[in-house]
Amino acid sequence: MFGITSPDDLLLIESVAMVQQICTPVTVSFDDSAVADYFDDQIDEGHTPETCGRIWLHTHPGSSPLPSGTDEETFQRAFGTPDWAVMFIVARGGATYARLRMNVGPGCNKRLAVEIDYKTEFPETDQDLWESEYEAAVTVHDPFTRRPRTQASDPFEWRDDTGWSESEWVAS
Repeated sequence: MFGITSPDDLLLIESVAMVQQICTPVTVSFDDSAVADYFDDQIDEGHTPETCGRIWLHTHPGSSPLPSGTDEETFQRAFGTPDWAVMFIVARGGATYARLRMNVGPGCNKRLAVEIDYKTEFPETDQDLWESEYEAAVTVHDPFTRRPRTQASDPFEWRDDTGWSESEWVAS
């Protein structure tokens, strides 16, 4: 997802937007035309690239929010040219990781403290709306799943080729 921020505080995410992408349990590939359309729409709504295109948010299915090698490659490829960008990861269970990368001058990487304000409502707090957006934008190719993950009730649930879920394996 892209974090959409306040023009007065470029690290204050006020909304999020998801673009078409294809994912596996360990990779992500953004649809280039969907990203271009996203930026066109955001500019039409009065946003600047600084407020809608510098923060990349994504989730990890496990408990670790630390970036993987794939995360680092994606962050460099997709966010390596703006003067600054943030990678923000939320792991299953709520652990977070955020890092600001400055791509100007000598450059730098700085871990950021994360604070989530659960009192402030925004459109993406509508779980049904988020689920619909997720199902429309994310295609998951998972070798452990018999059905497309977009049809699962839990987006982190996996099933092996026997059709058993993780909880069923653990229970047996």
